[in-house]
Order: sequence, then C-alpha cells, then structure tokens
Amino acid sequence: MLTLHQVVAGYNDSEVLKGVDLEVAKGSITCIVGPNGAGKSTLLHTISGLLHPWSGDIFFEGRNIAHLNPRQILEAGIVQVPQNHSLFTEMTVRENVRLGGYLVKDASKVNRTLAEVEELFPIVRERANDKAGNLSGGQQRLVEFARSLMLNPKLILLDEPSMGLDPRTLKQVFDKVAVLHESGRTILLVEQNVRTGLSASTHGVVMESGKVRLTGTNTEIQHHPEIGRLYLGGTLAEA
Repeated sequence: MLTLHQVVAGYNDSEVLKGVDLEVAKGSITCIVGPNGAGKSTLLHTISGLLHPWSGDIFFEGRNIAHLNPRQILEAGIVQVPQNHSLFTEMTVRENVRLGGYLVKDASKVNRTLAEVEELFPIVRERANDKAGNLSGGQQRLVEFARSLMLNPKLILLDEPSMGLDPRTLKQVFDKVAVLHESGRTILLVEQNVRTGLSASTHGVVMESGKVRLTGTNTEIQHHPEIGRLYLGGTLAEA
C-alpha cells in the first residue's frame, strides 16, 4: 500500500531522514521503534505532507504523493493522529469528531459516518455533549482515533499513541488500535513503548540515525538478538 524509496528530509539545514526505504503492506499494523532522534515522527510528518521530502519518492497505492500538500494527502486516504493531544477543548466531543469530516460536503454522509464511528467508539455517544477538555488523556486519545475515521481513511498514522498514559489506559487505547485495524484500516504507528507497540502489530520496523535498520514480522523484530543491544546503548551499525 505504501512504499518509500530513498526518502531524505529534515528541518532547515538539518537532515533527519537519510535515505529511508520502507514498505507497508495493505491490512497490516506496522510499528516503527527506535531511539530518540531516530527520525520516527519526522517520517510520519513526511508521509502526511506536513514536511516535504528533499529527495526520494513516496508511493501510496501506486501514486507518488511525495510533494502533495496535507489536504491532498487526506483526500488520498491518509490521516494522522498526532503525538500531542489535538482536540478543541472548549468544543464538545461530538463537535470535535464531526470536524474530522470537514472535507465531506454531503451532510447526510457525515451523519451516517458519525453513526458508524459511534458504534466503534461508544465514548463519542456517551460523552457527546461534554467539552473535550473535561476528558482524561486516554479518553481524548480515543476521541482522536474516532475523529480520524470521519474521512473513511485507508491508512492511519499514529504518532506515540501511548504517550502519557497509565498502564490501564494504555491497554484500552491499544484495544482500540485493534478496533481500527479490524474495521479494515491499515495502520502505521510510531511507539516508544517497544514491547506494547510490537505486540499489538503485525510487522515491525527499527529506525536508527535516520535510516531503517531492521524490518520483519513483529515476532522477528521482538526476538532479534540486536534489539536489546540497541536499547542498551549500542547501535545496530556497530553490531
């Protein structure tokens, strides 16, 4: 579904991605892990159009999207749930979720999609008229997941969905990642909680120093002999 070929990108004069090659299979949950500064979030920003690559190609369903703007990429079927909470805190839960369908001009279609989203995420119905700012961090994350479905995306990018969550809420959030997947979406996520992220995924990717160092099934990545070395201060390059 998604293929990156020799993607180079960064900020100002600082190169972060240094020739990234990556494939994401349709119907998969692919988890990107790696140390801080590896380029994981930058990679998601580049795919979603928030950052344009300096060179290289990004193909989505055979179409090169490397230089499309964020709106065009949304229209192509890719949405991103950002790392930091992004709800409008003074608006209600339902208003926030409806905003996810702002590109859809047919109001009846928005209403139908909202009803479907409420079935998958009951919190949207249960807390519909509450201000989003009154929700806990985990509840806000679930509402953000729900909002991402309003454009009926094919690929969902999740940036650090576990950030700031306690263990109980973390489980609830990753249970909903599974719901997103079961609803027919392909998911590419970045996760610092390596064990949780890989356990919830079908495939894993290890990034380091702006490059992809390892790819494989979640089991292959979890049991790779160099993963422990990477997270204990060594590097895959040295290994």
